[in-house]
Amino acid sequence: MARAIKPKIIQEVCRVRSTKLKSSEKDGRRNYSLKAPLGKEQIHQDKLNPFYVVGFIDGEGSFSVSIGKHKTLARRLEVRPEFEIELRADDKEILERVAVTIGCGKIYDCSYERYGWYPHVKYKITSTVDLEKYLFPFLDCYQLQAKKAKSYKFFREIVLMMRSKKHLTDTGFNKIVKLRDKIRAFGKKHNSLNDGNR
Repeated sequence: MARAIKPKIIQEVCRVRSTKLKSSEKDGRRNYSLKAPLGKEQIHQDKLNPFYVVGFIDGEGSFSVSIGKHKTLARRLEVRPEFEIELRADDKEILERVAVTIGCGKIYDCSYERYGWYPHVKYKITSTVDLEKYLFPFLDCYQLQAKKAKSYKFFREIVLMMRSKKHLTDTGFNKIVKLRDKIRAFGKKHNSLNDGNR
């Protein structure tokens, strides 16, 4: 008998992931009826005013850090930071221009047809290298003004800890978990770290 999946676990599973993909899924797609993701080098759009972009991130952006199982890591757990903006597909051009303005990231098509929703598009940055090299200098120069600035502060600290390999130590990993919980406290899906869904 199939094991029942808790609703809050479904929320995590349905997120687009680019880690632990099969060789045939290296472009990040789970559904091959959707187009391959677009990178900055494939987008030919004009840049946006950076102040417009930072205001857009204040309203629509999301900083998240998930912790998932990983068979080959010593701790058997992997820290996965992710910055994203998701909009309806008819606003795809805006996300393309955001990607060009920031200088990195990919745009994914998202299908919610089963729920009767309009198609969506999602702009994502998951590489810690790109986050440190492109997104952080942009947001340090053009600063967030709403409460998302606090989420960014914790998110940035986590990513920089990962870049310096501190997440590989017990002390560093435990600090990341606490910082991740602080980020969740500002979001719509605040969950306790003690639940079964990291």
